[in-house]
Parts: sequence; structure tokens; C-alpha cells
Amino acid sequence: MRSIWRWALLGGCLWVVAQESSAQRARTAYMAPWVTSPMAVVERMLELAGLKPGETVYDLGSGDGRVLLVAAQKFGAKAVGVELSENLVRKSLEAIEREGLSDKASVIHGDLMDVDVSKADVVTIYLLSGSNDVLRPKLEASLRPGARVVSHDFEIRGWKPTYVDKTEAHRRDHAIYVYSVPQSFPKKK
Repeated sequence: MRSIWRWALLGGCLWVVAQESSAQRARTAYMAPWVTSPMAVVERMLELAGLKPGETVYDLGSGDGRVLLVAAQKFGAKAVGVELSENLVRKSLEAIEREGLSDKASVIHGDLMDVDVSKADVVTIYLLSGSNDVLRPKLEASLRPGARVVSHDFEIRGWKPTYVDKTEAHRRDHAIYVYSVPQSFPKKK
């Protein structure tokens, strides 16, 4: 009888783990639809971040890899993308290879919430405001003082931007929010 209970308990635990992982996949799959940032916006984001040669930029939700390519080619940075879509990871890797940037750019196929970003000098995002709310505690816990976070179109609520820019591309204004990580974040009450 005890072994039946053990198997039932084990089965219940496995069901909970399976539910948690599918809930996690659903959470990150809906952090933002895939919408490309216009190249003018990508370049302006990296300029406003003050990205320097040799620094490391993480693009969370890297899509087709355009931020990675510009960061590596134009700014001489090390670029790391994080993308959930296998198809977009493949496209990014093909573009990186085609441009001869394999030594400067890479893509992690995975959940942006699971990736260690502590080595980032700059983090770029184009996520929805609600998704930024989910991501914010991870950034606060992971990023070192002086790191910069640049968000296309959607602010990070609860953070004060050091700079907000409007850049026109594709016949509309795009907001770019630039944040600098302080020595420490205010403690939550």
C-alpha cells in the first residue's frame, strides 16, 4: 500500500513540474510578439546606451539578430542574443555566420528569464510593459552598477530613465528609454 502512495505522490510531483514548465513556457512566449525594431531605432538604442568596443550587450528576445549584428559590426561589442523561437535562432545564427561575426556574436536558444545576464554592460529589450514588470526583478538582482538597460517603446515601470529619446522610423515615432543601474535598487516595502 505504501508503494502505491509513493507512486501516486511521485506522479503528482511530476504533474506539477510539467505544469510549471508549460506555464513558464507560456509566460515567456507571450512576453512580446515578434516585431522587428527598425534599423534606425536599433542604432539609436546602442548609441544612447553608450555601447563601447569590447563591452557585452545582451538582447533579450533577440528575434532575427539585428541588434547583435549592429552591436558587433558597428560598435565592436560582444553581442549575446536570447531567443525562444527556434526558427529565429536559426535565422540569427545564419546571419552571424554570413557576416563573419561568430567570434563576436552568439545566440542562446532559451527563455530570457533563465539566462544569466550578470556579465552584461548593456541589455536591450523590446518587450511589452507588463513583460518589463516581470523582467525587472531579474535585472535588479543580476545587473552590476553602471550597466545600462535600453527599452524600445515600453518603459520599465518603477525605474527612472536617465534619458528618453524619440526616433522617427517607418513614419512613426519610437520611444527609447535608457536606464543606468544604480549602486543599489531601493528596497521594496
